[in-house]
Amino acid sequence: MIKTQVIKSALLLPAIVATILAGHINTASAEEKPALGRTVLLKNQVASPGKNINTQVIRITFPPAFKTPEHTHEGPGPRYIVKGKLKVIEKGRTHIYAAGDVFWESGELMSVENVGKGPAELIIFELTPVD
Repeated sequence: MIKTQVIKSALLLPAIVATILAGHINTASAEEKPALGRTVLLKNQVASPGKNINTQVIRITFPPAFKTPEHTHEGPGPRYIVKGKLKVIEKGRTHIYAAGDVFWESGELMSVENVGKGPAELIIFELTPVD
């Protein structure tokens, strides 16, 4: 009787090990295929001035210590900091944004200064009414 239990246990152990290893192999295969990631960075409701809107995507590169004069853009929209650190003064409020930050620009009078150590890069998504 004891021999039968030992033999069954001896046969069962490789099956358990194979099952555990197969589980790890499947997990490793699943880990090799990364999943798509989606994160909302900024959400803002926009009142459309008309039926049609022009959109622009603009890349701006700021040299170290560069500061714009006060200015406006043709329209509002989200802004994305690709690299560097920018100080934005708009509507009398000062904000510091760094790489990966997103903010909403109103299109009103503003200035931007590169306050980082190297060049800074900004992507502007601009929404303007069709003339």
